[in-house]
Amino acid sequence: MTGRIRAIDQEAVLQLTDVIREGGLGVIPTDTVYGVVCDPCNDAAIDALFAAKQRPRSKSLQVLVPSVEAIEHLGLILPAPLDQLSEVLLPGAFSPVCIARTHCKLKTLRQENSARTQAIRVPNSAPCQSVLAAIGPLAASSANRSGQPSAQTAQEAYEQLGDSVDLYLDAGPTPGPVPSTVVACDASHRYGVSVLREGAVSSQQIHMLLSAGSQDLIQ
Repeated sequence: MTGRIRAIDQEAVLQLTDVIREGGLGVIPTDTVYGVVCDPCNDAAIDALFAAKQRPRSKSLQVLVPSVEAIEHLGLILPAPLDQLSEVLLPGAFSPVCIARTHCKLKTLRQENSARTQAIRVPNSAPCQSVLAAIGPLAASSANRSGQPSAQTAQEAYEQLGDSVDLYLDAGPTPGPVPSTVVACDASHRYGVSVLREGAVSSQQIHMLLSAGSQDLIQ
Protein backbone atom coordinates (compact mmCIF):
# COMPACT_ATOMS: atom_id res chain seq x y z
CA MET A 1 0.00 0.00 0.00
CA THR A 2 1.34 3.42 -0.93
CA GLY A 3 2.35 5.76 1.88
CA ARG A 4 -0.24 8.24 0.68
CA ILE A 5 -3.03 5.84 1.77
CA ARG A 6 -3.74 5.73 5.51
CA ALA A 7 -6.39 3.89 7.48
CA ILE A 8 -8.81 6.47 8.78
CA ASP A 9 -8.22 7.24 12.45
CA GLN A 10 -7.84 10.36 14.57
CA GLU A 11 -4.20 10.87 13.61
CA ALA A 12 -4.95 10.47 9.90
CA VAL A 13 -7.82 12.95 10.12
CA LEU A 14 -5.52 15.47 11.81
CA GLN A 15 -2.99 14.95 9.03
CA LEU A 16 -5.71 15.58 6.44
CA THR A 17 -6.70 18.73 8.32
CA ASP A 18 -3.19 20.09 7.77
CA VAL A 19 -3.26 19.04 4.11
CA ILE A 20 -6.53 20.88 3.46
CA ARG A 21 -5.47 24.01 5.35
CA GLU A 22 -2.29 24.14 3.28
CA GLY A 23 -4.30 24.02 0.05
CA GLY A 24 -3.79 20.33 -0.69
CA LEU A 25 -6.11 17.55 -1.83
CA GLY A 26 -7.45 14.55 0.05
CA VAL A 27 -9.56 11.52 -0.74
CA ILE A 28 -12.18 10.39 1.76
CA PRO A 29 -15.01 7.83 1.90
CA THR A 30 -18.64 8.93 1.65
CA ASP A 31 -21.95 7.09 1.78
CA THR A 32 -21.79 6.50 -2.00
CA VAL A 33 -18.25 6.48 -3.45
CA TYR A 34 -14.84 7.88 -2.49
CA GLY A 35 -14.53 11.61 -3.03
CA VAL A 36 -11.60 13.93 -3.70
CA VAL A 37 -11.84 17.01 -1.48
CA CYS A 38 -10.29 20.41 -0.85
CA ASP A 39 -10.91 23.77 0.83
CA PRO A 40 -14.03 25.25 -0.84
CA CYS A 41 -12.74 28.80 -0.24
CA ASN A 42 -9.32 28.27 -1.87
CA ASP A 43 -9.22 28.95 -5.63
CA ALA A 44 -5.82 27.32 -6.11
CA ALA A 45 -6.92 24.15 -4.32
CA ILE A 46 -10.07 23.98 -6.44
CA ASP A 47 -7.98 24.38 -9.60
CA ALA A 48 -5.77 21.51 -8.39
CA LEU A 49 -8.82 19.32 -7.82
CA PHE A 50 -10.07 19.91 -11.36
CA ALA A 51 -6.58 19.23 -12.73
CA ALA A 52 -6.28 15.97 -10.77
CA LYS A 53 -9.56 14.75 -12.21
CA GLN A 54 -8.83 16.16 -15.68
CA ARG A 55 -12.26 17.74 -15.37
CA PRO A 56 -13.24 20.99 -17.11
CA ARG A 57 -13.28 23.97 -14.72
CA SER A 58 -16.76 24.80 -16.02
CA LYS A 59 -18.19 21.69 -14.31
CA SER A 60 -19.68 21.92 -10.83
CA LEU A 61 -18.46 20.66 -7.46
CA GLN A 62 -20.50 19.70 -4.43
CA VAL A 63 -19.80 20.96 -0.93
CA LEU A 64 -19.90 18.38 1.87
CA VAL A 65 -21.31 19.66 5.16
CA PRO A 66 -21.84 17.89 8.51
CA SER A 67 -25.51 18.83 8.86
CA VAL A 68 -28.40 20.69 7.25
CA GLU A 69 -27.93 23.40 9.89
CA ALA A 70 -24.41 24.04 8.59
CA ILE A 71 -25.80 25.18 5.24
CA GLU A 72 -26.91 28.53 6.65
CA HIS A 73 -23.48 29.18 8.18
CA LEU A 74 -21.98 29.00 4.68
CA GLY A 75 -24.25 31.79 3.48
CA LEU A 76 -26.53 29.43 1.57
CA ILE A 77 -30.32 29.20 1.43
CA LEU A 78 -32.13 25.88 1.01
CA PRO A 79 -35.25 26.90 -0.96
CA ALA A 80 -38.66 25.23 -0.83
CA PRO A 81 -39.51 22.46 -1.54
CA LEU A 82 -35.89 21.29 -1.25
CA ASP A 83 -35.93 22.20 2.44
CA GLN A 84 -38.81 19.78 3.00
CA LEU A 85 -37.14 17.02 1.00
CA SER A 86 -33.95 17.55 2.99
CA GLU A 87 -35.78 16.90 6.25
CA VAL A 88 -36.57 13.42 4.96
CA LEU A 89 -33.57 12.56 2.76
CA LEU A 90 -30.63 14.05 4.68
CA PRO A 91 -28.24 12.82 5.78
CA GLY A 92 -28.04 10.66 2.69
CA ALA A 93 -27.33 10.47 -1.03
CA PHE A 94 -29.42 13.53 -1.87
CA SER A 95 -27.80 16.73 -3.11
CA PRO A 96 -30.07 19.80 -3.17
CA VAL A 97 -28.94 22.91 -5.02
CA CYS A 98 -28.86 25.90 -2.66
CA ILE A 99 -28.98 29.62 -3.41
CA ALA A 100 -26.03 31.73 -2.24
CA ARG A 101 -26.49 34.89 -0.21
CA THR A 102 -24.49 37.98 -1.11
CA HIS A 103 -21.91 37.35 1.63
CA CYS A 104 -21.25 33.68 0.71
CA LYS A 105 -17.48 33.16 0.39
CA LEU A 106 -17.46 29.78 -1.35
CA LYS A 107 -15.31 29.68 -4.49
CA THR A 108 -17.30 26.75 -5.88
CA LEU A 109 -20.48 28.70 -6.69
CA ARG A 110 -22.09 28.53 -10.13
CA GLN A 111 -23.89 31.39 -11.81
CA GLU A 112 -27.39 30.24 -12.80
CA ASN A 113 -29.15 33.11 -14.59
CA SER A 114 -29.42 35.80 -11.89
CA ALA A 115 -28.56 33.53 -8.95
CA ARG A 116 -25.39 31.96 -7.60
CA THR A 117 -25.95 28.33 -6.66
CA GLN A 118 -24.22 25.49 -4.82
CA ALA A 119 -25.10 21.80 -4.56
CA ILE A 120 -24.49 20.45 -1.05
CA ARG A 121 -24.23 17.00 0.53
CA VAL A 122 -24.73 15.75 4.08
CA PRO A 123 -23.20 12.26 3.86
CA ASN A 124 -24.67 9.44 5.93
CA SER A 125 -21.23 8.04 6.70
CA ALA A 126 -19.55 7.96 10.11
CA PRO A 127 -15.99 8.10 8.69
CA CYS A 128 -16.91 11.03 6.45
CA GLN A 129 -18.67 12.82 9.30
CA SER A 130 -15.56 12.44 11.47
CA VAL A 131 -13.58 14.27 8.79
CA LEU A 132 -16.16 17.04 8.45
CA ALA A 133 -16.32 17.46 12.23
CA ALA A 134 -12.56 18.06 12.31
CA ILE A 135 -12.11 20.14 9.17
CA GLY A 136 -15.47 21.68 8.30
CA PRO A 137 -17.13 21.91 4.88
CA LEU A 138 -15.21 20.51 1.92
CA ALA A 139 -15.47 20.95 -1.84
CA ALA A 140 -15.87 17.50 -3.34
CA SER A 141 -16.16 15.44 -6.48
CA SER A 142 -15.94 11.70 -7.08
CA ALA A 143 -12.36 10.42 -6.73
CA ASN A 144 -11.78 9.37 -10.33
CA ARG A 145 -10.56 10.74 -13.63
CA SER A 146 -13.34 12.47 -15.51
CA GLY A 147 -15.35 9.91 -17.47
CA GLN A 148 -13.87 6.91 -15.63
CA PRO A 149 -15.62 4.60 -13.11
CA SER A 150 -16.11 5.93 -9.59
CA ALA A 151 -13.80 4.56 -6.89
CA GLN A 152 -15.26 2.37 -4.15
CA THR A 153 -11.94 1.90 -2.34
CA ALA A 154 -9.02 4.17 -1.53
CA GLN A 155 -6.77 1.97 -3.68
CA GLU A 156 -9.07 2.39 -6.69
CA ALA A 157 -8.97 6.14 -6.17
CA TYR A 158 -5.16 6.09 -5.97
CA GLU A 159 -4.92 4.07 -9.18
CA GLN A 160 -6.73 6.88 -10.99
CA LEU A 161 -5.53 10.03 -9.22
CA GLY A 162 -2.09 8.91 -8.00
CA ASP A 163 0.28 11.46 -6.51
CA SER A 164 -1.90 14.40 -7.57
CA VAL A 165 -3.67 13.83 -4.23
CA ASP A 166 -1.71 14.38 -1.02
CA LEU A 167 -3.50 11.94 1.28
CA TYR A 168 -6.02 9.11 0.92
CA LEU A 169 -8.07 8.05 3.94
CA ASP A 170 -9.09 4.39 3.78
CA ALA A 171 -12.26 3.15 5.50
CA GLY A 172 -12.82 0.07 3.35
CA PRO A 173 -15.28 -0.26 0.46
CA THR A 174 -18.09 2.26 0.16
CA PRO A 175 -21.72 1.37 -0.68
CA GLY A 176 -21.39 2.80 -4.26
CA PRO A 177 -21.04 2.91 -7.20
CA VAL A 178 -24.31 4.84 -7.56
CA PRO A 179 -23.72 8.58 -6.88
CA SER A 180 -25.97 11.04 -5.08
CA THR A 181 -29.06 12.52 -6.72
CA VAL A 182 -28.76 16.23 -7.55
CA VAL A 183 -32.00 18.22 -7.46
CA ALA A 184 -32.69 21.92 -8.11
CA CYS A 185 -35.77 24.10 -7.81
CA ASP A 186 -37.45 24.71 -11.16
CA ALA A 187 -40.91 26.26 -11.37
CA SER A 188 -41.34 24.98 -14.93
CA HIS A 189 -41.16 21.34 -13.82
CA ARG A 190 -43.76 19.23 -12.08
CA TYR A 191 -43.63 19.61 -8.28
CA GLY A 192 -41.30 22.59 -8.73
CA VAL A 193 -38.06 20.62 -8.92
CA SER A 194 -35.73 19.33 -11.62
CA VAL A 195 -33.59 16.22 -11.15
CA LEU A 196 -30.23 17.25 -12.62
CA ARG A 197 -28.60 13.88 -11.94
CA GLU A 198 -30.45 10.75 -10.92
CA GLY A 199 -28.55 8.59 -8.47
CA ALA A 200 -29.18 6.64 -5.28
CA VAL A 201 -32.47 8.49 -4.65
CA SER A 202 -34.76 7.96 -7.65
CA SER A 203 -36.85 10.61 -9.37
CA GLN A 204 -39.87 8.49 -8.51
CA GLN A 205 -39.04 8.65 -4.80
CA ILE A 206 -38.70 12.42 -4.95
CA HIS A 207 -41.95 12.89 -6.84
CA MET A 208 -43.78 10.54 -4.45
CA LEU A 209 -42.56 12.55 -1.46
CA LEU A 210 -43.60 15.84 -3.02
CA SER A 211 -46.97 14.56 -4.21
CA ALA A 212 -47.74 13.43 -0.66
CA GLY A 213 -47.89 17.09 0.36
CA SER A 214 -45.84 19.01 2.88
CA GLN A 215 -47.72 17.70 5.91
CA ASP A 216 -47.06 14.07 5.06
CA LEU A 217 -43.55 14.87 3.88
CA ILE A 218 -42.27 15.92 7.27
CA GLN A 219 -44.02 13.29 9.39
